[in-house]
Amino acid sequence: MASNRIGRINEEIRKELSALLRTVKDPRVAEAMLTITHVDTTPDLRQCRVYVSALNCKDEKELMRGLKSAAGFLRRELGSRVDLRYTPELQFIADDSIAYGAHILDMLNHVKPANPENENIVLPEDIK
Repeated sequence: MASNRIGRINEEIRKELSALLRTVKDPRVAEAMLTITHVDTTPDLRQCRVYVSALNCKDEKELMRGLKSAAGFLRRELGSRVDLRYTPELQFIADDSIAYGAHILDMLNHVKPANPENENIVLPEDIK
């Protein structure tokens, strides 16, 4: 039952942080198109890992520094929006799963079809 509560809290934190990231004025953060892919909060609600994916980002290290710099502001604003006993400390982690998925999709789109003239290939309709 506690894991369901943590799941609801994680989703609420993800939703609120997504809205709050648009208000950050740090140019390192404001210029990138950010997506929060996952939020993982400890059971005691003291720590929160926020997995962030960035598109159109020139320097990911600078983006992560900007997020770390804005973590105090984001935590304070999150505390005022989400009713929890403790507002967790935010730790931002770069997540490259979206870029990796796009890379795999691009590779699949560029696969060359097999040469059907090659008679050594057995196609499923030829098997009886």
